[in-house]
Amino acid sequence: MSLVALGLVVAAALLHALWNVVAKKAGGDARFSLLLTGFQVLLWSPFGLWLGWDAVPRWGWAEWAAIVASALANLVYFHTLLRGYAASDLTVVYPVARGTGPLLASLGALLLLDESMGWFGGVGLLLVIVGIFLVAGGTAVWAKAHDATQRRRVVAGVGWGAATGLCIAAYTLIDGYAMKVLAMQPVLFIFLCNVVRLPMHMPAALHDVPAFMAAARAQWKHALLIALMAPAAYLLVLYALKIAPLSHVAPAREMSMLFAALLGGKLLGESDRGLRIAGAVCIGLGVAGLALG
Repeated sequence: MSLVALGLVVAAALLHALWNVVAKKAGGDARFSLLLTGFQVLLWSPFGLWLGWDAVPRWGWAEWAAIVASALANLVYFHTLLRGYAASDLTVVYPVARGTGPLLASLGALLLLDESMGWFGGVGLLLVIVGIFLVAGGTAVWAKAHDATQRRRVVAGVGWGAATGLCIAAYTLIDGYAMKVLAMQPVLFIFLCNVVRLPMHMPAALHDVPAFMAAARAQWKHALLIALMAPAAYLLVLYALKIAPLSHVAPAREMSMLFAALLGGKLLGESDRGLRIAGAVCIGLGVAGLALG
């Protein structure tokens, strides 16, 4: 992976860690998802309309199928992520999701997109995943399972985290295909995915309009902030996919766990500083292996 691609992925990882902190604090549901998607469409519409004016008329069924598939995968992803944050701790859901996603995406890229990975890349992938586990607290996470209440939260967090990771792998493969095979423009792709996803949110979010309005008043600042950060973070990833293999980009994105650890004790707890440092070293070595592999 080139230094340019690596720089894009590192910047994306920082933005990703930041918007997940905001999402956790917002504590939203389907109403929050609709509000967020609406802001994304509104904020990015000038770029989307400008870029799509000439490109969209030339598209066929493959481009629109990729947009609809990605919109559906991202819809399920964000709802699953929010359910996980409501059911368990960020320090359980986030690392499980971010560890499962790249593993499945990289394997999918090797099997479906005819990409290759040398032994440096394979070792790097394993180190990134081990580093995520250590940054999350290592075996200390499972120590909570001795208490019945904590056990339910940990089990729920692992389940929702794994489900979120599966969604991450799905949309990463779809989007990688759109970028590499269909050569779609990243900003236009994200914009139209949000446009297509907007009506998908409405049935669940608008069945109680007064409740939606109350949620909008309470959470609009969180939604606006994520609407700025999340698309920007993923745009950096999509541009990286244009110049580097998906099987390298997907796991390297998980440096977001390192940034999450460095943001402070609110995420992972100050008492696990030694494990977090060890995890950071593993992630750094893993990313280096991916760059060489």
